[in-house]
Amino acid sequence: MGEVKELAKSGVRTAGRLGRGRWRVITVVTVTLILYAIAWPTLPLTHDVSPPLLPLISGMAVFPFLLVLVRPALGWAVAAAAGLVIPITFDLVPGYDYPWQVVHIMVMLALVFAVAIREEIRIVLVVWVSTVLLFAAFVPGSDGWGWGIGISALVVFGLLVRWLVISRRQLAQQEEASELERARRAILEEKAHIARDLHDIVAHHMSMIVVQAQSAPYRLPDVNDDVRAEFDALGATAREALNEVRTLLGVLRSDGQLPEHEPQPDIDRIGELFESSRRAGMALETETVGVPAPVSDGVGLTVYRILQESLANAARHAPGARVSARLQWEPATVTVEVTNGPASPGQVDTTVRQSDRSGGNGILGMVERASVVGGQLVAHPRPGGGFEVRAVLPVLTGA
Repeated sequence: MGEVKELAKSGVRTAGRLGRGRWRVITVVTVTLILYAIAWPTLPLTHDVSPPLLPLISGMAVFPFLLVLVRPALGWAVAAAAGLVIPITFDLVPGYDYPWQVVHIMVMLALVFAVAIREEIRIVLVVWVSTVLLFAAFVPGSDGWGWGIGISALVVFGLLVRWLVISRRQLAQQEEASELERARRAILEEKAHIARDLHDIVAHHMSMIVVQAQSAPYRLPDVNDDVRAEFDALGATAREALNEVRTLLGVLRSDGQLPEHEPQPDIDRIGELFESSRRAGMALETETVGVPAPVSDGVGLTVYRILQESLANAARHAPGARVSARLQWEPATVTVEVTNGPASPGQVDTTVRQSDRSGGNGILGMVERASVVGGQLVAHPRPGGGFEVRAVLPVLTGA
């Protein structure tokens, strides 16, 4: 609906511009015809021109005004050339002292003003100097330089009008850009709100469906193979739907531009995670068993996040403890194990207490991540202190 309204507004603005342009053309043509109707019969009163040449000479003085809207510099050049030719070619009628008709002077001044408003500054300077010299050369006495002062004032006024129009146009463009930015921000905020609602409602409940479908054969007695297959199909369908929801969330959170953040981490960056943990002072031992196999983006991200969260929990809740991270690759699964001992003497081991907390982060967050990709995760305190996290994830998954 917003796009339709914007198109309607754009159409109205375009129609308005076309209407104004049409009336400008009509006005210029009408004024030109009026000036021509004045110039033709009055030309014999100012210059000694034979009757057959009257329409031609009058046209040379008036018709350049037709270019005032599209090519004012060209129109001025034609009018100035006529202003140079007419005084040299035709004698003045006794009693008339000016080299041109009044309508010719009006046309030249109008074109000078139009040049000052529309053309480049270098062209304005050429037109200004040339017009002043033309009047100084042909207008008798000191009146020529008086006309030069008046022409200079006209050029300055035209430049002021030009800069005023430009500044108002830029202000209008800035206001339009600000309005578009406000509209764009409102759309992004609404999309982010929808994304949060979808995540809080749909994604959470879809994850619960996956967990219930996969755990049902173990929780319910007398589950035969057909029912087990039905639960597996339900879980796979739920994971596929959850994947679609995540794609939709990505679209809703996107502003239509290329993301400026780095891609989501995967198993290729696990080495960097281990090194950063060691640089932070963690006594970390790592082990990889088997040959790493290609995994989906979802599984790769899940392995990385489980390791990241487990190492962070160990650093927070058992500071100074020795930590072991182990990855075991098998043909169909990858097992992630992270264990830590009790905190160093003088430090408080809060692992057990922290493991009981919920809220979608920590242990419960890792369990949810593992279940979404079709895996399982268990986390529990170790006898004698410390904590253990163990996740078994499928190598290939549709999630």
